[in-house]
Amino acid sequence: MSTTICQVMGFLVSLLGVGGTIMATAMDTWSTQDLYDNPVTAVFQYQGLWRSCVRQSSGFTECRPYFTILGLPAMFQAVRALMIVGIVLGILGLLVCIFALKCIRIGSMEDTAKANMTLTSGIMFIVAGLCAITGVSVFANMLVTNFWMSTTNMFQGMQNVQNRYTFGSALFVGWVAGGLALVGGIMMCLACKGLVPEESRYKAVSYNASGRNISYRTGPYKAGSGYEADPKTRKGVGYEEAPRSEDGRRSYPSKYDYV
Repeated sequence: MSTTICQVMGFLVSLLGVGGTIMATAMDTWSTQDLYDNPVTAVFQYQGLWRSCVRQSSGFTECRPYFTILGLPAMFQAVRALMIVGIVLGILGLLVCIFALKCIRIGSMEDTAKANMTLTSGIMFIVAGLCAITGVSVFANMLVTNFWMSTTNMFQGMQNVQNRYTFGSALFVGWVAGGLALVGGIMMCLACKGLVPEESRYKAVSYNASGRNISYRTGPYKAGSGYEADPKTRKGVGYEEAPRSEDGRRSYPSKYDYV
């Protein structure tokens, strides 16, 4: 029962993580304009992975997608790739996990197959969570670097107007979603151990001969010279040669000799 609960909880937590990763990737608030020095402004800018938006004080919002790929920074494109890989692995992990649930019986699927599928989906969720966390962290590092560079330029008077960007809500959603996918994958890996059937142990059985034990007596071995007579014609123990008559014939005792 505990294995089923762990597996179902891992599936639900991973589902939330994958859904949060998709939502974070589609959000436009990865970076928002910093209003620390100018809290009242007529224009508010924020950017996402796929487009940048401008919101005016009147409430009108205009978004413009990025029409170029090669013109974007390499780290920015790496963040896109990491989030897409995390989403793909998460969706595949969910599909595998649905068929691996112990409470769902499909045909004559054995517990060993379900254990392997559970472990596979758990690894997919872990990798998806790591991709999401890594992508969000790389983007956050880019924001921190640009923020302090812009602050330094502003204090040195190199630029009169400098827009600084800070963390948007999509970053926090991505961190939480990646963490949920990671935790769900770990729970699935733990549930895999309980699904593996116990190995059957075979006890050793000793077999004894049903017949009577026969003991053989061994004696010293005597090597032959090679010139002995045929074994079939050898004289056995207790064998006495019959006496010969004058003409050379052997004379055997008759039955009257024993009376």
